[in-house]
Parts: sequence; structure tokens; C-alpha cells
Amino acid sequence: MDVVKLVEKTVAGLGYDLVDVERTGRGLLRVFIDKPDGIAVEDCQLVSNQLTRLFTVENVDYDRLEVSSPGLDRVLKKEADFVRFAGEKVQIKVRMPIATRKNFTGIIGELNAGVLHLDVDGVQVEIELANVDKARLVPTF
Repeated sequence: MDVVKLVEKTVAGLGYDLVDVERTGRGLLRVFIDKPDGIAVEDCQLVSNQLTRLFTVENVDYDRLEVSSPGLDRVLKKEADFVRFAGEKVQIKVRMPIATRKNFTGIIGELNAGVLHLDVDGVQVEIELANVDKARLVPTF
């Protein structure tokens, strides 16, 4: 059974976007959810209660469940994430170096045919989404 797909279907059915699922070695299952107008404690409680019941029925093995918002430095994983946060500052680590670099910080530009255009200090860098290892928003205050 694919726990991520199970969680994604349930979370979407409740009207939330699944941002990420993390499983630690000590039985902790972390679920990060979002929605356009933000996440409140009540949202986390609702999703947590629903997932707890679902995991009991589906025999999902875990010791603790945490449900939270992705935070200001949220992870970007899906193509839709990069589109949604166009114009925002992001920190990206790539799998295969681009011009000998693996880490980039810049402003998210357009996304065409799986290629992200990133403005790194005025220089346009093209990064294939398939080459992105990790991407996080950089909060500005």
C-alpha cells in the first residue's frame, strides 16, 4: 500500500493540498498540508483525526502522526508549486551540476516544458525539474 497516495487522496477529499509526507525511522509520520488562504490549527486537527481513522482501517504502521502547515520555507515538489510561487525567492539544489554548480538561489520565473527559468542575480538559469533534488522557498521579512 502506498501511504503517500492514500494520504494525498484523503487530504484532497477534505479540500487541502498535500505538500509533503515524511516518515522517520522511529515511527513518526509527518504530513504537511496547505490551502490558498493558509492553514489553522483546526485544519491540522481535522486532517489528523481523519488520517488516524483511515490508518486504523487500512492497517498503516506508525507510532505518531504530525499534521502541520509547510511553513514559510515550504518545500516545492510539484510543477504546480513552482507555478503558484512564481516571482518568489527559492533555494534549489540540483542532482547534476549546471555549469559546475549544484546550489542556486533566485527568483522563480516561468516554467516551460518541464524547464524552470530562475533569475539568479540578474542571470537567467534554466533548470530541468527532473534535475531538482530539493527546492525551498526563502522567506522574506
